[in-house]
Amino acid sequence: MSYSLKNFLDLADLSVEAIRDLLALSDHLQRKPEPRVLAGKILGLVFMNPSLRTLASFQSGMARLGGNTFVITPGQGTWELETRLGVRMDGAAAEHVREGLPTLASYCDAVGVRSFAEGHDLAKDLADEKFRTMTQLMKKPVINLESAINHPCQALADWKTLDDLLVAPQSKFVLSWVNHPRALPLAVPAATVHMAALRGHEVVVLRPDGYALPDPVMEKARKAATLSGGSITETSDRATALKGAQVLYAKEWGATSPYGDSDHDQALRHNLQDWQVDESWFNTAASTAHFMHCLPVRRNVAVADQVLDGPRSAVLRESHNRLVVQMAVLHRLLA
Repeated sequence: MSYSLKNFLDLADLSVEAIRDLLALSDHLQRKPEPRVLAGKILGLVFMNPSLRTLASFQSGMARLGGNTFVITPGQGTWELETRLGVRMDGAAAEHVREGLPTLASYCDAVGVRSFAEGHDLAKDLADEKFRTMTQLMKKPVINLESAINHPCQALADWKTLDDLLVAPQSKFVLSWVNHPRALPLAVPAATVHMAALRGHEVVVLRPDGYALPDPVMEKARKAATLSGGSITETSDRATALKGAQVLYAKEWGATSPYGDSDHDQALRHNLQDWQVDESWFNTAASTAHFMHCLPVRRNVAVADQVLDGPRSAVLRESHNRLVVQMAVLHRLLA
């Protein structure tokens, strides 16, 4: 049975069966390409923030299915877009999303939007207010290319990567905070912990004090674990977390206690240089664990060369799977 899509905003919007349908379709498209199935279709891509994999993989995926894309990066060759509501537009932005996005949507068959967290107000970022406001302005299918608190394209690619690696759903999956020069958004860790819980893993979030994932993120993951028969815990004890792990997924994010305080965050991470993944993390307790990271990654800050270049690393497979699963999403949205 195939499942149609109206939008692709959050894995939580889909049943496990619908997710598996997308993964099966991605496998089918790898074996039997359909180079004309989206002939005449156009995908608009709006990037409020930078991209490498997301931009290139969606352009490539649409082309491989016979369609076309256009890319808008506000403020770089196009008008800068204002996203706030009710503001006096006497600054740099020349156009508001209330006019800009419906106009762009009228030129295409689906729209992808990337809009990162502002990183100041936790409640606002958790509510994904800016992204949700923008999606509601368009009457075409919308794809979440990463919002303040979600990255479903990455999560779907990671699910496929786990399938490819033959990682059993009941196995231990560790999501670990790792070092970075500055605070990064919560979108990928939030999407990852939900994905792993929904897949049925024994999920452990490993992080230093001050970097606990927000309660709403953990509660969403717990609900997914309840549905799948998985579990979720959180700890700062590295040895306990890694014991018996089949997957170590490394990701950087900013301090959540307090959230958005850059000075406090810098003071916290100043003493966390040892939160760089190297081979010492994979002692006998986790000797066979696969290593995952969504990329980009700061080499020898977040992860050592020996891990990224070693046989346990699945980071390039994850990157390739972005293309594969997104082709399935485009197929279900537009074919």
